[in-house]
Amino acid sequence: MKISVKINVFNEAHNIAAACESVAAWADEIVICDSASTDDTVAIARRYTDKIYQREFRGYKDKHEYSDSLTTGDWIFWLDADERVTPELAAAIQALRQRDEAALPDGFKIARRTRFLNRWILHSGWYPDYQMRLYRKAASYWDGIAPHETARVRGRTETLTGELLHYTSDSLSDHHRRMETYASLGAEALRQSGKRVGVVELFVVTIAAFVRTYLLKQGFLDGVQGLIIAVSTAYGVFLKFAKVWEKEQISLPKED
Repeated sequence: MKISVKINVFNEAHNIAAACESVAAWADEIVICDSASTDDTVAIARRYTDKIYQREFRGYKDKHEYSDSLTTGDWIFWLDADERVTPELAAAIQALRQRDEAALPDGFKIARRTRFLNRWILHSGWYPDYQMRLYRKAASYWDGIAPHETARVRGRTETLTGELLHYTSDSLSDHHRRMETYASLGAEALRQSGKRVGVVELFVVTIAAFVRTYLLKQGFLDGVQGLIIAVSTAYGVFLKFAKVWEKEQISLPKED
């Protein structure tokens, strides 16, 4: 069972070493796909692998499909630079090598625990946040709505023990920048699907996002961070739909 770990990066000098360290003991190869980083990401990554490739950013799905194609293993483990594999998860992955590979499912889902503003988030819809991260290359494909495309498999899946630790935004400014990017990508995907947005829907989806995150998904149990997540989630949804509305207005004939 040859497992290729692939990590897509852009300006991740502060993260890439720890990410590679968390998989180096069991990965059969580490493949890094960069998009012209301007920091020391590539130089640091070279300490762990010589399989470093460049790809102009054309969207997350494109970059994932390209980096998958660079791997030589029959199995791919997808890791983001701001994530770490726990020892328990590493042991669970290693244990798979003792099983009959032909009888294994085509994919494995893994719980992800996120640290946000110095707190591990256990509610708010952020945990356990199961992710398809280990998959049989020949049975996999990428699907979903930008920017949340994900790996999928054609066959059955299992859940592995252990967790991915996700060290997300270090600051509210960083979180806001990421939210702006995701809103723009999400809005473009909605527009391509023919989505139109009215005032009532813009209001309803925003309020619904807050209620869902803070009340239904118990974000209030995550303290101040939970409130920030709920408000920013609602704002992110508002911004995405507002961007669709904005494009509609721009395309309307101008009045004399």
